[in-house]
Amino acid sequence: MSNTAAAKVKIAAPKESIGDRKDRKRNQKAQKTVSIAHRRKPNRSRGGDFGVYFMLTIVALMMAFPLVFAISSSLKPLDELFRFPPTLFPQHPTMDNFSDLFVTMGQSWVPFSRYFVNTGLITLIGTAGHLFIASMAAFVLAKYDFPGGKLFFNIVVTALMFSGYVTGIPNYIIMSNLGIIDTYMAIILPALAAPIGLFLMKQFMEGIPTALIESAKIDGAGEFRIFWRIVMPNVKPAWLTVIIFSVQNLWNAKASTVIYSEAKKTLVYALQQIQAGGVARTGQAAAVTVIVMLVPIVIFICSQSQILETMASSGIKE
Repeated sequence: MSNTAAAKVKIAAPKESIGDRKDRKRNQKAQKTVSIAHRRKPNRSRGGDFGVYFMLTIVALMMAFPLVFAISSSLKPLDELFRFPPTLFPQHPTMDNFSDLFVTMGQSWVPFSRYFVNTGLITLIGTAGHLFIASMAAFVLAKYDFPGGKLFFNIVVTALMFSGYVTGIPNYIIMSNLGIIDTYMAIILPALAAPIGLFLMKQFMEGIPTALIESAKIDGAGEFRIFWRIVMPNVKPAWLTVIIFSVQNLWNAKASTVIYSEAKKTLVYALQQIQAGGVARTGQAAAVTVIVMLVPIVIFICSQSQILETMASSGIKE
């Protein structure tokens, strides 16, 4: 056989057996275990570890206690709610408080579903609008230099110091002049201008390298495409946090000072009217507390893994 013919002969590599594959995986696992064991451990004794975990457990129990107490109270019959000393868990759990709540709401001349629709519509439009406006404004402030940019951001930071009680009267005067009192926009419009979303988004977007944006421009991407396809995915923890803040604010909005029509009132306002019904509605009031806090908690549980991410795992740093 000539050298040319010999060069064309393909020699098949020996096929790895099942036993060899298991040995290779076992060796990789052992090497990973050794590397983890050789990591630098914190300079802390076992007693210190016990103290840290003990304090964390105490803090976790303190934070979980209000939730557990609210849920257990909503499942207690009326006689257990007035028992002294009170018990943490119901001895005879029942759903009568929730059924009585729906019966009471059904007796109103405005259907109970109407309050849900009002609150859901306000929360959805307000949250989406706030996130979109805050993200676009934060992108410009974080990645572009223009006259007055720093002054505008300082105004936003200053606005964080004022609560809704301070700005209530100016907001009412502005909305009255705009003619949107007793409409959904009386709640949505102030939510669109909330400064917390702009502040959070700008702080996160500053961690995105400018070189990444410039390379996208060289590849022909437009401004909005860069914002939507590159910047927003890299600040996902930030806008999920903004969503939680906005949903919590709008879902719990009573808005009794700007909404007068009963058919346009929010769910929280209607439920608080039931809470004010006296001692006989104590069980229903406990059910109201669970319903009001349910939506923000569910949203946080579904997105907590993303919220706790840092920029080190969600994007590139310069």
